[in-house]
Amino acid sequence: MDKGHLSIRKKISTNDDELETPTQVWTTRCNAGAVRRAGRRLLHMYDTILAPTGLKQCQYGILSALNARGAALPSVQELAEELVLDRSTLGQNLRPLERDNFVTLLTDPRDRRVRLIALTKLGIAKFNEAKPYWQKAQERFEEVFGAEEAAKLRSVWLSIAYNPELGKTANEGK
Repeated sequence: MDKGHLSIRKKISTNDDELETPTQVWTTRCNAGAVRRAGRRLLHMYDTILAPTGLKQCQYGILSALNARGAALPSVQELAEELVLDRSTLGQNLRPLERDNFVTLLTDPRDRRVRLIALTKLGIAKFNEAKPYWQKAQERFEEVFGAEEAAKLRSVWLSIAYNPELGKTANEGK
């Protein structure tokens, strides 16, 4: 496993009076490691900003996905695929939302084996309460990286998330 290494990069100054200060930059050749590191940093920022609502970013994401669907209730499997989560991870994230009455699980009348996820009135209220905090996190990220760069990053991340070739094992890809 590539553990990465620490490199020293000098800060380039356009002002002759400023001294150049070395900056530590971690590098790695591992794409997954780089994405995980960035993801942890970004999730921490979102979770910190969302904290007053009592929601984590993942929970807000679930409420947001359900809210965007309106009356079209997804099955657990459909929502897991949309959020690129396995069913058990989605289930773990749904439990506190169900406990707090933000979502409810219903039996599909067409197939009693299928569970549908519905956003409750309390869930809609919680989503609306959290949305300004989420917006603040979005604005903070764009303030740091720029709106255009943030849009490019989202495009790259989503192309990775929904690329079916990356979901295959090495043996399946051959």
